Amino acid sequence: MATEIICAGFGGQGVLTAGMLLINAGMEQGKNVLFYPSYGSEMRGGTANCAVKISETPEEQIASPVCKHPDIVLTMNGPAIDKFEGRLKPGGLLLVNSSIVPDDRTYRDDIKVVKVAATDIAKELENPRGANIVMLGALASNSDVFTAEYLREAIDSFFAKKGKNNPKNAQCFEKGAEVK
Repeated sequence: MATEIICAGFGGQGVLTAGMLLINAGMEQGKNVLFYPSYGSEMRGGTANCAVKISETPEEQIASPVCKHPDIVLTMNGPAIDKFEGRLKPGGLLLVNSSIVPDDRTYRDDIKVVKVAATDIAKELENPRGANIVMLGALASNSDVFTAEYLREAIDSFFAKKGKNNPKNAQCFEKGAEVK
């Protein structure tokens, strides 16, 4: 069965790019993928999200873009948690940008919550637009969707195809991958 992931946050936090990076990594492995973005006024600071589905094998077909009960929810802010935590499968993974979400927030007790200071890490590494890459590092090291090594290489490949090379992205990814 395909792995279902939702990436969500404010417009400008790179959640749609995170989704595109995930499907690109899946495509490079020959898997079937689906990317379904949701945005509009989000580009001006509202919420943005995307649904990502990645097949387990190249033969597996993906029947629907709907992620009713995702396996993983990558959240960049509190409103994203408010919107998607309840849909996460029991035993699912909730990645939280703890730079923005208050520490005293409570979460469901039937899911794994990984708090990642993504915004702070990206700023420390002088790559403020790299918080989404930090979160993808944490996703790789806390799930079995992709190995951390493979996803880091796939991200580099994605940007290289666009003529962009930012060595700080790899640093952001590695710091995120350290978070368990």
